[in-house]
Amino acid sequence: MSELDEIFKTVDQRMAKAIEATRNDVASVRTGRASPALLDRLHVEAYGATTPLKSVASVSVPDARTLQIQAFDRNTVGAIRKAIETSDLGLSPNVDGSNIRLNIPPLTEDRRKDLVKVVRKKAEDGKVAIRNVRHKSVDEIKALLKDGTITEDDNKRAGERIQKATDKHIKDVDVLVMAKEKEIMEV
Repeated sequence: MSELDEIFKTVDQRMAKAIEATRNDVASVRTGRASPALLDRLHVEAYGATTPLKSVASVSVPDARTLQIQAFDRNTVGAIRKAIETSDLGLSPNVDGSNIRLNIPPLTEDRRKDLVKVVRKKAEDGKVAIRNVRHKSVDEIKALLKDGTITEDDNKRAGERIQKATDKHIKDVDVLVMAKEKEIMEV
């Protein structure tokens, strides 16, 4: 495998990671609909350590406006409740034994518009990460040209290939954002 092929491979991997990170960020933005992804970022103080909510409880969606959290251990219910209350979700947990119910209130029009702005900001951060990958790989290719490892034509073709990959991944982020915006603005 040539050095150029190695660069192309790492470019694709890094850009895919940037998109996945953006997808996770966007999924964590609350819409008017209940989704277990809302709680993905939540960490709970349990067993003397901070652990992800998924490790101490299961999350289900009994209906469109409710999340139900079933703690694996009754002793962690208080810690889960506290983690939800101190998070930026703005939800009030209702504790019932080892179950916690979260009612997702409908969003106001202003709140929807604010959430769209948040999603766009997260998307722009993802695009910046993709562009940074492009920038770094173009620098690596220029270094190969300077060393005499590749020709001027190889440099030009490689630059075009990396730009195409960048455009494709940025378009993927745009599609992701449009879908999330539609979901947020849906009443």
